[in-house]
Amino acid sequence: MMAERLLELRRVLKPTGTLWLHCDPTASHYLKVLLDAIFGVRNFVNELVWKRSTAHSDARQGAQHLGRLHDVVFVYSKSEAYVFNVLTLSYDEKYVKAKYPFTEPDTGRRYGLWDMSGPGGAAKGNPSYEVLGVTRYWRYSKEKMDQLISEGRVIQPRPGAVPRFKRYLDEGAGVALQDVWTDIDPINSQAAERLGYPTQKPLALLERIVSIGSRPDDVVLDPFAGCGTAIDAAQKLGRRWIGIDITTLAVDLMDARLRHTYGEAMREKYELLGTPLDLEGAQHLFTRSPFEFERWAVMALDGQPNVKQVGDKGVDGVIRIITGGKGQSDRVLISIKGGATNPGHVRDLLGTVEGQKAAMGIFVCMKLPTKDMREVANKSGSYKHPGDGREYPRLQIITVQELLDGQWPKLPPTLLPYFQAQKRQAAADGQMTFGS
Repeated sequence: MMAERLLELRRVLKPTGTLWLHCDPTASHYLKVLLDAIFGVRNFVNELVWKRSTAHSDARQGAQHLGRLHDVVFVYSKSEAYVFNVLTLSYDEKYVKAKYPFTEPDTGRRYGLWDMSGPGGAAKGNPSYEVLGVTRYWRYSKEKMDQLISEGRVIQPRPGAVPRFKRYLDEGAGVALQDVWTDIDPINSQAAERLGYPTQKPLALLERIVSIGSRPDDVVLDPFAGCGTAIDAAQKLGRRWIGIDITTLAVDLMDARLRHTYGEAMREKYELLGTPLDLEGAQHLFTRSPFEFERWAVMALDGQPNVKQVGDKGVDGVIRIITGGKGQSDRVLISIKGGATNPGHVRDLLGTVEGQKAAMGIFVCMKLPTKDMREVANKSGSYKHPGDGREYPRLQIITVQELLDGQWPKLPPTLLPYFQAQKRQAAADGQMTFGS
């Protein structure tokens, strides 16, 4: 499966581009051989190790192996003219204390004293002369040394000691990024940006990759786009992008993520293919995969689809409505039916809404609802919003055609699925920061 796709990816890759392949250690050795065969050994650039997890306690459950904490990212080029932007990381506290132990009283600037001797001596072409009573081979010419002395950048710690260069911490570019990455947290159950997609990667990881391997206005292609982290990173960093995935859920999630992050106007900037555009397309999707159809309909309502599709008691997704400040919200349960429907289905949803003490329910059907079905919904009563006191129908029926036409149920203000993640991230950012 990967061989034919990697062949095509090499075909469409520009001479200045690079391919980044993310995998785990169970497949990395096979893929390395495959990549060498397709791209050539000479075009191997890097093997990165990303620490994707904290320590495991597998041994306590009887595992007879060391904790498996990392993923692998292979980087290959198509030519020697590939784009590769070197990134730097901030110095860690231990390094700063060791290398920059002094502080200027007048300015408060932190500095350290560094060796100025010329490694290799005369054999490396370093000049020899006297500086503050000490003769050595030096890194700098006599003229450059005199300039540094006049600027106060040459310090003799004590009489007779070898003079040293005064380097300020704020002049350092940072530590050049290496091939082991331990500073990017994984997506776990508590991660602020978590969308519930099983293979979701941290945005910081993809931002770093896009920053290294491309320039503004370059094209980033992700042929296994998932929930759209790579295209989100590309959009954020001013790159053009193409995202591909095989599932309707992924395409809908990418669309929702972009709209919720960059505003509804963002939708006019890209073409969306692979999701139903008319009733015939919706019927085809339902025939091909009822579960995919359900996910698509829930996402079209800006709801959150169920992670599991069994034992859901007829509920296929949830919309969160805002009920007060400080993140207070309530649930609107969604039930999707692509086949035959009857009043019993509507009653079942009403019973689940009442049983789960949810605020409201939305019933989405492919076929036109019968008079009896609408009567059940009309008799379900109303929901009074605790914030503004407005009343909304307790149960609403909407057809797939109405959904495609942009008609919307009557709802209080909602929390969009990805916007919820962004709000959680903003709250976290108020307590901690991350930089690279």
